[in-house]
Amino acid sequence: MDRAKFETGLDARRRVLGDEYVDRAFGTADAFNFQFQQIVTEACWGEVWGRSALTDRQRSLNNLCILAALNRGHEFKVHFRGALRNGCTLDELRDTLVQIAVYAGIPAGVDHVEPGVDQEPDQPLPEQHRVLGEDDAQQPPFAVRRRRRGG
Repeated sequence: MDRAKFETGLDARRRVLGDEYVDRAFGTADAFNFQFQQIVTEACWGEVWGRSALTDRQRSLNNLCILAALNRGHEFKVHFRGALRNGCTLDELRDTLVQIAVYAGIPAGVDHVEPGVDQEPDQPLPEQHRVLGEDDAQQPPFAVRRRRRGG
């Protein structure tokens, strides 16, 4: 094990996923999988997240695209929370979900929108989910407008 890469990885992993997540990952590791946690921390977090050409925000958005395309729902949720922790905005995350849907397929986008919605518990659902009548003056961007019958 490269101790310097491990320490860099441990710092990055804590920064993005939080102390509680990392402590739980190592705290629940046993003799069989402890070495795996070390490898993940050194290789993924130390070697990759320890590089400087991309920001943590850029890496998070990249990861979300890859994880959605690979249909890795659990890891997608973990990295969605990490993306929020390291400064990704909800607009960036929504646009990432649109990009996922276009490039990885609509089912992948749809499957991964729900975990994103789950991460906004303090925000009400956007009004774009309601059906509008003819007299609604302010229309959300993607509202469904009722059709007039017979005319």
